[in-house]
Amino acid sequence: MEAKKVRLTKDKETYLATLYGKARDATAPNTILGDRFAADAVARIDYDFEELKLPSGGAITLPLRARHFDEWTRAFLAQHPASTVLHLGCGLDTRVYRIDPGPEVRWYDVDFPDVIALREKLYPEREGYRRIGTSVTDLAWLDAIPGGTPVLVVAEGLLMYLHEKDGAAMLRRITEQFPSGQVVFDGYSAAMVRMVSRLATVRGAKVELVWGVDDPRDLEKQVPKLRLVESVDFLTMPELVDRLSKGRVSGMVHGVMGRLPFYRKLVRHLRYAF
Repeated sequence: MEAKKVRLTKDKETYLATLYGKARDATAPNTILGDRFAADAVARIDYDFEELKLPSGGAITLPLRARHFDEWTRAFLAQHPASTVLHLGCGLDTRVYRIDPGPEVRWYDVDFPDVIALREKLYPEREGYRRIGTSVTDLAWLDAIPGGTPVLVVAEGLLMYLHEKDGAAMLRRITEQFPSGQVVFDGYSAAMVRMVSRLATVRGAKVELVWGVDDPRDLEKQVPKLRLVESVDFLTMPELVDRLSKGRVSGMVHGVMGRLPFYRKLVRHLRYAF
């Protein structure tokens, strides 16, 4: 029996682009993430995804970004099989199903109530998994979460949307509540924040980015328990450059850009520990 189609109102469309990028990759010949859960979700949503006008390269950059955070997640869970995962600003990402964490992991997907309501229509329940509908910066949601295990905070595609003081306050609270853990997220430089916001305005999209991270060490000052353990320049990751380079000239351009410090700092994947 075919699953019932999920219909969307217009205000839900902003959550679809990252899902669609991963679904496109899932059906590509040389897949990156192979996210069949995303492909299944797209098939169930009654929407013309071509209208999204996915940014050029989105079917490459989005699954590559997700795969890198999946790798960090798997490494953490291998080291801490009894732990907590806080997947903040989860959107329609299917990470909990891709990772398939063990029985001693408590996993929380946190996002606005309308996003969580849509997730409940698309994805099944599973043992040890809970969805929380709230703003991540309304810290009351943390009151109901036990803090006795190591914690992994995954904030992919989130922190650039938060005001710096709110994001730092959230991370301070988490580092105080749990005995140890890691925080992983993609940080945009201030220049990247301005660039993306201006491009979105030109395209008529409702995107408001506010938090730029020029020096990853600054977060250590705002959240004293955190220490930076890894910083990866996303735009110069070899596989990303290789896949985006469509020919010799394109490859040369990526090579030249990759040598510019300004360009390398536009998007970084950051991993902190406490």
